[in-house]
Parts: sequence; structure tokens; C-alpha cells
Amino acid sequence: MATTPAPPQAPPKPTWDPRSAAPFPWLRPTIRIRLTLLYGGMFLIAGILLLSIIYLLAAQALNVGSELPFKIVEGKVTSDVCNLPDQASPSTFNSAMNDCVNEQRQHALDSLLSRSLLALLGLAVIAFAFGYAMAGRVLSPLGRITRTARAVAGSDLSRRIELDGPDDELKELADTFDDMLERLQRAFTAQQRFVGNASHELRTPLAINRTLLEVHLSDPNAPVELQQLGKTLLATNERSEQLVEGLLLLARSDNQIIERKPVDIAEVASQAIDQVHAEAEAKGVVIRGERRPAVVQGNGVLLERIALNLVQNAVRYNVAENGWVEVTTGVEHGQAVLVVSNTGPVVPAYEIDNIFEPFRRLRTERTGSDKGVGLGLSIVRSVARAHGGYISARPREGGGLVMRVTLPV
Repeated sequence: MATTPAPPQAPPKPTWDPRSAAPFPWLRPTIRIRLTLLYGGMFLIAGILLLSIIYLLAAQALNVGSELPFKIVEGKVTSDVCNLPDQASPSTFNSAMNDCVNEQRQHALDSLLSRSLLALLGLAVIAFAFGYAMAGRVLSPLGRITRTARAVAGSDLSRRIELDGPDDELKELADTFDDMLERLQRAFTAQQRFVGNASHELRTPLAINRTLLEVHLSDPNAPVELQQLGKTLLATNERSEQLVEGLLLLARSDNQIIERKPVDIAEVASQAIDQVHAEAEAKGVVIRGERRPAVVQGNGVLLERIALNLVQNAVRYNVAENGWVEVTTGVEHGQAVLVVSNTGPVVPAYEIDNIFEPFRRLRTERTGSDKGVGLGLSIVRSVARAHGGYISARPREGGGLVMRVTLPV
């Protein structure tokens, strides 16, 4: 009997997290450090070459190893430096004088080399310090651009660089960045206006349809077929309302949160569990887990939507019997963490990224069930990003998923 081949194993995920901070931030190879090393290194190489040339020229000028330009024929010569013999032949005395002079010349060259090296070391320190200061002065416009970009990342699109100074490459970059911010601000303003108009234009007809359907369904004399049709239309209308609310919330949550208040993730998770408790009991799913305090700065309504969507998905996509959902909160490594794990069907690792896309589900391209509108995890990811955090998912051994939301404290 032929055996079916085992499914291919998913490639291992990288263990390096780009969000983790470097252990030594002062060793980060910034442009300023690289320019300092470049300028200082060039000066040091030039100094070594110059010192070598000076040493060779000085050695050649002193003519180390040459003989004395004079001879001692007779008489007596004394010296406090050279060790000259008292009684010796003229040739021996001249040889001793030559050795003494050569020794003094070598000592002079060694002294010149050591003092030149000390001078070069001092000048190298000055050159590196000067290069660091000059690099900081030259790159100060880049620091200003970086600070403005960080302010813009916090949804302050009104900030501009407005760099003064010569019309060089840095000013051209700053002016281009200001033009881009101007266009982004207009685009976000138009998006906010569209969201506000869509919120009114889409909700109003759906609310009217729901009211009319409820009025017809409240008529006790209505035929059974009409009541059944009304219930079907009411369910479809409710699904459309959920879709509209989800799309509007997804559009609003893509931006950073400007007004932030202290929010306890444990309290938010408890409220989400209370809202899903009845549905969990109906499906026979047990909700458990320890919820420790974890206070973050953010929007309480949006953070509650994170917990609610995760817990709802964990309950709805569960096993038929003996299912459970574990919800834990706490502070780990200086960050607030919300973890929602559940039993459920086995999820391949290569499908994890798809579940965060709008209108995508496991093994299906579009939504096709009554469990939701396919925006829950997309909203969770957008809200987490808007609060400066992120969400990660991994398959749980034995089936189900482990969702981990990390938010800055």
C-alpha cells in the first residue's frame, strides 16, 4: 500500500529580533563614528608615512656608520661621554672614537623617533577629537531631520524641518522631506474626512434597514415565510454592520494614538472575557489563565478590541469537545504582554502570516463562514502598531494557536 508523503517542514524562523536593542548602543556604526574613523585614520596613516620619511632623511643626513672626518695622531683626548682608553695606539684610539660617535648618532635617532611617535600620538588624539566635532557639526542637519521624522512617526504631521543654511545636499534632502510631509498631511486629512463621511453614509441605511426588518418581524400576523425571510435579511444586515464597523475601525487604528491614558491590560482582558463568557459556555470552552497587572499608555477602547478579538477567535476556532482558552497578562522585560492560547485545529506554520491579512482565513482566500467578517486579526495588528507594539503568532503543539501581543509600558 502506497504511503502518502509527509508534508514539507516549514523553514525555521530567524531567532534574531530586529526590534531588540543592541547591547552596546555606543558601538553602533553611525555615520559620525565612521567619518571620525575615516578622517582620523587617514591622518594617522599620513603621519606614519611622514614620520618614516623624516626618520630616513635624518638617518641619511647623519650618515650613520661613517668614519670620523679626522684622525688622532698623537696627544691626549678625554671625554665624559665616550669610554676612551688612556694608553692605546692611534689606530685603536681612532676606532674607539668612531664607535662612540656612531653610538651617539644612533641615540639621537632613537630619541628623535620616540619623541616623534609621542607627538604623532598626541596629534592623532587631537585629530580624532577634531574630526568627531566636525563630523557632528556637518551631520547636525541629519539629526534635525531624524528628530522631525520621529515626531512625525508619532502622528504629528504638522512638524516641518525648515532647515536653514547653504543650498547643499542636506538642505535639498530636508526640503524634499518637508514636501513629502505636506503631501502626507493632506492625504491623512482626506482619509480622516472620508472615514467620517463613510461612517455616517454607511451606518445610516443599515440602521434604517434593521429598524424596518425588526418592525416587520414584530408583526404577529406576518406569514411564516415572510418572518423567515426577515430573519435571514436581519442576519445579513447585522453582518454588513459588523463589516462596516470593522473597516472603519481598521482605517482609524492604522494611525498612531495621540491621546493616551493609563490602561491596565489585565482589566481589559477581564472585560473581554466577560463579554465572550456566554459564547464560550455554549461551545463548552473553558477560559482560564492568570492575569497580572500591566499598565500601558493608550486608548482603552482600542486595547479592549485587541483582547476581545483574540478571545473571540480563540473561542470560535476551537475543538468540539474539551476545548480551552488561556488568557495571561503581565510585564516581561519592561513591556506589557497579552498572551491568548487555545486548543483547536492544527495550523501549518506557513499559513501564520495569512491570518493577519484582511478577509483571509486558514486555507481559504475569502471569508466564507458565519464566524466573523475576516477583519479581527487585521484590526488587532493595526491597533498594536498604533500603540507602538506588535503581535506575533505561532502554532501550538497539538493544535491551536498562541497569540502574543507586546506593548510598550
